[in-house]
Amino acid sequence: MRQVIRSVGALAVLCMLAAGISSVSAHHSSTMFDHSKTLTIKGTVVELRWVNPHVTLTVNGSINPDEAPADWLMEMTSPGNLVRAGGWRRDAVKPGDMVEIDFSPLRDADRKGGALKKLTVLATGEVFTANIREQEKPGLE
Repeated sequence: MRQVIRSVGALAVLCMLAAGISSVSAHHSSTMFDHSKTLTIKGTVVELRWVNPHVTLTVNGSINPDEAPADWLMEMTSPGNLVRAGGWRRDAVKPGDMVEIDFSPLRDADRKGGALKKLTVLATGEVFTANIREQEKPGLE
């Protein structure tokens, strides 16, 4: 009887591990973005959501000056990574700020959004990056 209980317990632990591994790898996929392209949008900040696991920024603007402005959702990494890698702060941008954003667009061209690479606040010229590889540079300890 003990052998059966141990076997069932071991099987349950393995199933939980397998489920956790698959959900983590699925969550961190960035295949929805076309990283071979970089687009630039100018617009007005609608909202910065400073939350885990990913910070998001909604900006109302357009890629081409002749297009009507629309809301675009930009995804970034976690707040901790943004602070370390790109000098971000919770109040880096506020609703109403005019910004220019470089980003990798979504592969689904019907949806307006992408992975933010760099943001420039037009009034101050302050630049924020969302490149987590920046934290590997010397001097950021």
